[in-house]
Amino acid sequence: MSPIGIAVLAVSMSVDAFAVSVGRGAAIGRPRFAEALRTGVVFGLVEALTPVLGWAAGVAASQYVAAVDHWIAFALLAGVGLHMLWNARGGRDEAAAAPTSHSLLILIATAVGTSLDAMAVGVSLAFLNVNIVVIAAAIGLTTFLMSSGGMLLGRLIGARLGRLAEILAGIALFAIGAMILVEHLALLG
Repeated sequence: MSPIGIAVLAVSMSVDAFAVSVGRGAAIGRPRFAEALRTGVVFGLVEALTPVLGWAAGVAASQYVAAVDHWIAFALLAGVGLHMLWNARGGRDEAAAAPTSHSLLILIATAVGTSLDAMAVGVSLAFLNVNIVVIAAAIGLTTFLMSSGGMLLGRLIGARLGRLAEILAGIALFAIGAMILVEHLALLG
């Protein structure tokens, strides 16, 4: 995967965490810098770990699905992208998307909830020749930066910008899945 592809993937995977962080920052009012950093660390670590778990599961199953791996990668990436578009258009409960509690347990649960898409993407990455450590590190660092910044910017920009970012990320993931499918089918043809 090219550096640009990794960057697009990292930003796309981080948008859910950014949107939730913006909501948390807006709900808290004036989040302290330490709270923003804590949010970034938790979201970043969880978001970096989940694609590795998905990748490991995908590697374990790859020998059984090698003939259709490009379709699986497309379906997972496109599905996650479409799900992000659905959420951005209002398909989720905003109160559930942006918990206001400062509890570490609630923060971890929220981070896991926003990172399930990264696990699905990790499964699709198992069918490609990629360095999962580099990709996971890029996703984790990007999520850390976007979540910490989202907390601090939440009061100023509110949920509207977070929703726009989620729409763009959904489109980007769908496009990445489509490019994988087109590239593979072009190699066969």
